[in-house]
Amino acid sequence: MTKSHFSIYINAPREKVWNTMLGDATYREWTASFCPGSYYVGSWDQGAEIKFLGPDEKGNPDGGGMYSRIKENRLHEFVSIEHLGIITNGVVDTTSEEVKKWAPSFENYTFVDKDGGTDVLVDMDINDEHKAQFEDMWPKALQKLKEVAER
Repeated sequence: MTKSHFSIYINAPREKVWNTMLGDATYREWTASFCPGSYYVGSWDQGAEIKFLGPDEKGNPDGGGMYSRIKENRLHEFVSIEHLGIITNGVVDTTSEEVKKWAPSFENYTFVDKDGGTDVLVDMDINDEHKAQFEDMWPKALQKLKEVAER
C-alpha cells in the first residue's frame, strides 16, 4: 500500500468545487473517468455509510464497487473516506483475505482557497497493484472535475 497525491487548481470558489465534486449529478460526470456509470448511494455526512458503485464487466449497472464510511467531513474544507470493503453483485465483503490486505484505506479530499479559486488536493492509499491505473486515471478525473466546476 502506498500513499499517492494528486492535485489541481480550479478557477471557482471552494463551495462550488465542493458541491461539484460531491453532488450526485456532477459526481457522475467527473468520475466517469474512472468508470462510466459510476455513482454513489449514501451520504457524505460524517460517520455515514456510503457505497461507490458502477457497472461490472458484463454491463450490470449495479455490478460492484466499494463499501465505505465518511470518517470526517468539514464542510467546504475536507472530507475523508474510509474504504472498508468491496461490493460484488450487491454483496458487501469486509472480511475476506483479499479485503484484509488493504482495508481500511483512506481517500481524502482537501479544498484550499487560492488566487480566487480552489486547490483540490487528493491523498489516497493505493494498493500497489492498482497504483499505475490510478496514476493514469486521477489526473483525467480531476481535469474533468475542473471542466465541470468552471462551467
